Amino acid sequence: MAMDAQTIEQMILEGIPDARVQISDLRGDGEHYSALIIAESFRGKSRVQQHQLVYQALQGKMGTELHALAIQTGTPDSVPEASRE
Repeated sequence: MAMDAQTIEQMILEGIPDARVQISDLRGDGEHYSALIIAESFRGKSRVQQHQLVYQALQGKMGTELHALAIQTGTPDSVPEASRE
């Protein structure tokens, strides 16, 4: 069973409480998503470490219930102004 965008967002927020999360359904099929996750707690961490935190928040669902997720992470001052909505 596929996960919906709201569930993905909720799981990320539970795992990374200071995050701002934007989830987009890339194909409208409920299986291919992109996520923009901005969090102060990412500061000082490499991109790999940031993504590992996101995967941990998803509790092993990546590749099973969550088929495809393109992840973009950063700190509040590292993303373009247009992405900060």
